[in-house]
Amino acid sequence: MSKVLLWLLIMHNLTVWVDLFLQFLERGGIVQVSILCVSVLMWSLIVQRYLFLSRRFPQRLHAICQDWAQRQEHRSWYAHRIREGMLAELSAELHQYLLPLRTLTSILPMLGLLGTVAGMVNTFDVMSLSGTNNVRGMAGGISQAMLTTLAGLVTALSGMYFVSNLEHRAQFAVQKAAQSLTLVEDEVAEATRDA
Repeated sequence: MSKVLLWLLIMHNLTVWVDLFLQFLERGGIVQVSILCVSVLMWSLIVQRYLFLSRRFPQRLHAICQDWAQRQEHRSWYAHRIREGMLAELSAELHQYLLPLRTLTSILPMLGLLGTVAGMVNTFDVMSLSGTNNVRGMAGGISQAMLTTLAGLVTALSGMYFVSNLEHRAQFAVQKAAQSLTLVEDEVAEATRDA
């Protein structure tokens, strides 16, 4: 019986939170929905990049190191261009979506500012129709202005930290890949000397 009560309590709390969230979106207007959509896109890309770094990158690095180890020679000009090409390809994969992420984090505060302007326009519309007598109507426009500004800034600030962290990790991963290829090259050279 207690599991049923717990389940009902969780479902009730969930519906309360969903209702609050929908009210938040409604009070912010179409701009708030735009901020939500851009934020979801931004966070999807951020999660995708972290998953790439933690799961796919080690596999790619291992494959590149194996390809490099299978080469017969590593010292010629041609071999160095192949090595640079491998590192450039890996770097492109590591830096994929980082520029769009930077752009999205730049767009979010602008959307918040757009919501501020829309909210203030609503406030001035109320004032032009009813003067300063309709305080409730004016408060709705000011509330819209503040909510959209808050949403745009908070999502942009949180995204900026993670985008900077991803850029740092991508640079570090490229350096790690270069060091790994050098290590493989040294191991192959030592093995051929000993043979």
